[in-house]
Amino acid sequence: MAEAVPRQELQQCRRCSLWARATQAVGGEGDLHAQLMLVGEQPGQEEDLAGRPFVGPAGRLLDRALNDAGLDRERVYLTNAVKHFKWEPRGTRRMHKTPAQREIEACEHWLKFELARIEPRVVVALGATAGRALLGGPVTISVLRGQPIARERCWIVVTYHPSAVLRVPERSRQQELYRALVEDLHQAAELVKQKIPES
Repeated sequence: MAEAVPRQELQQCRRCSLWARATQAVGGEGDLHAQLMLVGEQPGQEEDLAGRPFVGPAGRLLDRALNDAGLDRERVYLTNAVKHFKWEPRGTRRMHKTPAQREIEACEHWLKFELARIEPRVVVALGATAGRALLGGPVTISVLRGQPIARERCWIVVTYHPSAVLRVPERSRQQELYRALVEDLHQAAELVKQKIPES
C-alpha cells in the first residue's frame, strides 16, 4: 500500500516522547489519490507491531463497516492523528492510553502533510481525538455526527471510532453504534460527489 509520508522520515520523528516506548511510528496508507480519507486516533497494539494502520480488531470492524457502506478499503486513505502507540502496562499487556493534547499537536505536522499530499474531498474523523486534531478543539461525537463541516477545501464528517463500538458491553448499544458508523461512512461517500467548500 502506498504511503504519503516517507517511512524513514517518520521513524526519525522526535516531536514528542511517545517514540521512546513505541515499537515504531505508523504512518497512513492507501490510495494516494483517494477522495476519502479516514483519520483514527493512534495505532493500537497490533498496528504498533505490524507498522500498518487499522490491522487489529478495530481495523477488521472498520473493514466490515466500509463494506456495508459500499466503500472499498483500497480506494480510501487511512491514517491516525497520532503516529506512535501510547500505552500503559497492565500485567503483561500494553493497554491503550488516550494521547494528550501536546501529543496530538506534535503530530499535527504529519497529519497536515498527509492532507496536503492526498487532497481528499472528504475526511472522516473516527473518534474524538481525530476530531480534535482536525477541528482544533474539543469534540462531542453525539453532537457533531450527521452534520458535515466545511473546512479547508474539504468536508469533515465526525463519527465513532471502531474501537468505541467494540468496547460497548451491551449488544444492542454496540449494534446501534455500528449502524451509526456505517451511516456516517455512507454519508461521507455521498459527500464526495458534492461541491467542495471554498476555503
